[in-house]
Amino acid sequence: MNIELLSQIVDYGVIGILGLMSFLTLFFWIERLLFYRGVKVENYQTQEALELDVTNNLSIISSFGANAPYIGLLGTVLGIIITFYTLGQTADMDVKIIMTSLALALKATAMGLVVAIPAIFFYNHLNRKVEVLLTKWVIHQKEK
Repeated sequence: MNIELLSQIVDYGVIGILGLMSFLTLFFWIERLLFYRGVKVENYQTQEALELDVTNNLSIISSFGANAPYIGLLGTVLGIIITFYTLGQTADMDVKIIMTSLALALKATAMGLVVAIPAIFFYNHLNRKVEVLLTKWVIHQKEK
């Protein structure tokens, strides 16, 4: 297989996966925010039923936030392996080519962090809203 083709597959594959994760994180964050706006705690008979509804999809956001840096790191490692393999095959020691290849490999790690940082922020933001809704349910039960 052509090394250039392999490099593009790794590059676009990793960036594509991280892009999809970013889109889904934003989608689920917005979906949860819209859901929370319509939650009526008085409609729930048990705290467990409320908790099941309000925590739906939070694990996806958390998983994306936790794993995006690793996927980015995997892309970087694969990019560096391809760079070293190419250097070994061609014996071309042009510093410009080496630095460009390594810089392109590092963009995967940067993209992983760009996905992870907002995902963790979104998760924490939603987690706080869950705590508030659960507390409102407890207060509502005490008032009955």
